[in-house]
Amino acid sequence: MQGTGTLQREGFAQLAARPYADVLVIGGGINGIAALRDLAMQGVDVALVERGDFVSGASSKSSHMIHGGIRYLENGEFRLVHEAVTERNALLRTAAHYVRPLQTTIPIFSTFSGVLSAPLRFLRHGSGTPHERGAVLIKIGLVIYDSFSRGGGRVPRHSFHGRRASLRQLPHLNPDVKYTATYWDASVHDPERLALDVLRDGLAAGAGRARAANYTAAVGVDDGRVVLRDVETGSEVPFTASVVINATGPWTDVTNAQLHERTRYMGGTKGSHIVLDHPQLLAATGGRELFFEHSDGRIVLIYPLKGRVLVGTTDIEHDMADPIVCTEAEVDYFLQLISHVLPDVPVSRQEIVYRYSGVRPLPGHGDLAPGFVSRDYRIERAPLPGRTDACILSLVGGKWTTFRASAEHLTDRTLGLLAHPRRCSTKGVAIGGGRGFPVTERARRQWVADHDGGLGPARVGVLLARYGTLAAEVIAAIAADPDDAALISLPRYSTAELRHVASTEAVHHLDDVLMRRTSIAFTGRASADAAREVAEAIAPVLGWDADACAAEVDRASAAVHAAVPAPS
Repeated sequence: MQGTGTLQREGFAQLAARPYADVLVIGGGINGIAALRDLAMQGVDVALVERGDFVSGASSKSSHMIHGGIRYLENGEFRLVHEAVTERNALLRTAAHYVRPLQTTIPIFSTFSGVLSAPLRFLRHGSGTPHERGAVLIKIGLVIYDSFSRGGGRVPRHSFHGRRASLRQLPHLNPDVKYTATYWDASVHDPERLALDVLRDGLAAGAGRARAANYTAAVGVDDGRVVLRDVETGSEVPFTASVVINATGPWTDVTNAQLHERTRYMGGTKGSHIVLDHPQLLAATGGRELFFEHSDGRIVLIYPLKGRVLVGTTDIEHDMADPIVCTEAEVDYFLQLISHVLPDVPVSRQEIVYRYSGVRPLPGHGDLAPGFVSRDYRIERAPLPGRTDACILSLVGGKWTTFRASAEHLTDRTLGLLAHPRRCSTKGVAIGGGRGFPVTERARRQWVADHDGGLGPARVGVLLARYGTLAAEVIAAIAADPDDAALISLPRYSTAELRHVASTEAVHHLDDVLMRRTSIAFTGRASADAAREVAEAIAPVLGWDADACAAEVDRASAAVHAAVPAPS
């Protein structure tokens, strides 16, 4: 795939100018975006709409992990685990700029716990009472998990250590620990940016036959056409498509109710996270993720990321009519868990710099406990009202790790409906800034030297880490901008870099930049001064005057404040 597609801020206008396509994808999260890319690579005329910003829903609320899901083995989901491990290994190659190996350690406080209950849950397809897993059960799971990486495996095998060796490696661990098990998965450092790379690649592959619009909602069906509304202006246009793909994740049933009829496919659960600026806690992790299952069956992670520590996650039933927020009760739960695993590291609300919450796009599951709900996906078909030759395909489920595979299934189903042959596979296709990304230190130094652009190796290295090899485009834009200057409140960002992002990545609002195009908010750096500086930097390319800048600062500050309430 050659070149990259620029994300147009005028996406709705492009759709209104040509209000038809073979396929309309509703939902600009990772699964919808991946479907657009695959369809565009097959030469299909495809359009995508997202009611908010791209990757602003469930896909922006992940645990930043690319993993096979070791605990799904206990539910008997071997197909899903095998697929997820395969996709994890592939992403380590195709998206090496954002996806990297992650050393993960499980503190274990018992030897045999869960041995008797696990087979019963397996036979009952995941039902039963949660129990903390002991060393024997975890060892069995890791042996099976490692077996899925054979033939193209990209990470080392697991290892087991007793109490003495465990505390020597991680001296801040709870001294009651009996064993630790260490294995490798992968992390995605910038999930929103990876999704934008996938989207750009899809637009480039479509060569004009692929279009995407954020802040564009699908609000109904009129005479067999999907009515699209520009969220910013209220303008509407009826859009014709033979296949409509509903990839709105936890909102799938809500979208279907707007398009055709009520469905009850979904039963998502809420997962929350907090981000802490806590050097002692960061050091206590030893640079690795601590991952374990609490006695209530919830999976817990303590994860060093971007100089901060990410702690999550909860698994709570959620009604999509209710606000999706990280509650104070969840924060209390996280702080208690940290004190259990790392008891000599004091942590309080004062260290929280960001918090977020999302709903997993899980299928409906009745009385089954949230932790045992299948993470697999399926595709449901329904007619499009007013058309006998058109239908809606709803993606039920889906994980970040398996986005390419789920998109492949959606594409194959769609191609069958269109009687359109598959031209190529997305397997092994490098993504965005992962093309030619240097994976060794020697290669990285060479890339930096070759792309200096007068910026100096330190700054070029930062840009390479931030954008992958697409940093070459950013460096060229900075070199061509006569008004480039480092921000006072954010010295690792410059005015020219931010203007390039704003002009090429479909930015509509300041919070798009602070919360999704960059990690400024995630790392706790979205202060009032920083928000004003960023707004003033990008105002010229977005046409904002002083009043518009002030309004955008207020909007962004409200969004960030909602994520980071003042400590109590």
